[in-house]
Amino acid sequence: MRYQQSDPDVRLMLRVKGDDAGAFEDLVRRYQDRLVRLFHHIGPGPAQAEDLAQDVFLRVYRSRARYEPAAKFSTWLFTIAGNVARNAARTHARRREVSEVDAKRSPDESQPGMIANIALDASSLMPARVVEGEERAELVRRAVQSLGERQRMALMLSRFENMSYIEIAEAMELTTKAVKSLLSRARVNLKELLAEYIDEQGTIASVALDKNTVDGDDRGDE
Repeated sequence: MRYQQSDPDVRLMLRVKGDDAGAFEDLVRRYQDRLVRLFHHIGPGPAQAEDLAQDVFLRVYRSRARYEPAAKFSTWLFTIAGNVARNAARTHARRREVSEVDAKRSPDESQPGMIANIALDASSLMPARVVEGEERAELVRRAVQSLGERQRMALMLSRFENMSYIEIAEAMELTTKAVKSLLSRARVNLKELLAEYIDEQGTIASVALDKNTVDGDDRGDE
C-alpha cells in the first residue's frame, strides 16, 4: 500500500497488471527517453540504446501478471535496465571475441581503455588551458564512457534520475556502502582523466559531472 499511495507510476503499473494498454503507453512515454539516455551511457554502444530500451519495456509487459509493488516503479524499472545492460555487454563481448581481426581494423571506441587514451592524448595536445563548449562536452562524455559499467550506472542514476543511495542500491542490487564507493571512485577517476582541464578554482572544466555537459543535449552522485 505504501508505494501505491506515494508513487503514481506504481498505480499505472498496477493498471498494466490488469491489462490496461493505455496505462502501459503512459509508462512508455514517461520512461522511454530516460531509458535511452541511460543505455547511451551504460550499454555496449549508443546505436543500441533504443533497442535496449524496448527490451526493457517488453520485459515489463511480459512480467505484468507477476508484478508486486515492493519498491518505487522507477527502482524496479532500472533494476531490469541494469540486467538488460549486463546481458547486452556479455553478448557484445562474445561477438568481439570472435571478430578480433575486425576489431583491430576498427577499434571499439566504447572500450574504456581506448576512450581514456583518446581523452589523455587530447589533453597532451592542449596543455594548461580550459576547453569550452562542444570540445569540453565531448571530453567529459568520453571520460564518463571510460568509467567501469557499474560506476557509470551509479553515476547516471544519481545525476540523471536523482535517486538516493538506497534507491540506487536497490536498483543495482548492491549495498548503500557499495554505491557510495562506486560514486566516490567515479568522481576520482573523472578528476584524473580531466586533470589537464582543471581550472584555477579546482573545478573540472566547468563541472565534469554537470548533467548537460555529461550528456550533451540530454541531461548524472550525491
